[in-house]
Amino acid sequence: MKMALIVALVSNEKTNHIIDAARAGGATGATIISSVRGEGLKPAKTFLGLDLAARRDVVLFLVAEPRARDILERLAAAGGMDREHGAGVAFQLSIDDAVGLSTQLPTLMEELEGAL
Repeated sequence: MKMALIVALVSNEKTNHIIDAARAGGATGATIISSVRGEGLKPAKTFLGLDLAARRDVVLFLVAEPRARDILERLAAAGGMDREHGAGVAFQLSIDDAVGLSTQLPTLMEELEGAL
């Protein structure tokens, strides 16, 4: 089965919203790397040397490739990525092979068969 890794970089207050959106699109789980820093087009302002930028999360979803585009669109809508400045970004990478998915494969196969 072809897989895709979806990487979403969002503020931590939007993390649960995008996880819910991904699950609604067929994602079976997520890995969250919390409290990362990032800088976009405009650097964040500081006050007396203190960082005022909100903390961000990196959220990883390993999904069936046929569902990846739909999940990306759901993430963009849930996170306001195309509407708000600095709302985050999400992208997908092709995965050639993966192990450790034996508990999720039956669910993925069942969902994909139902969609075809």
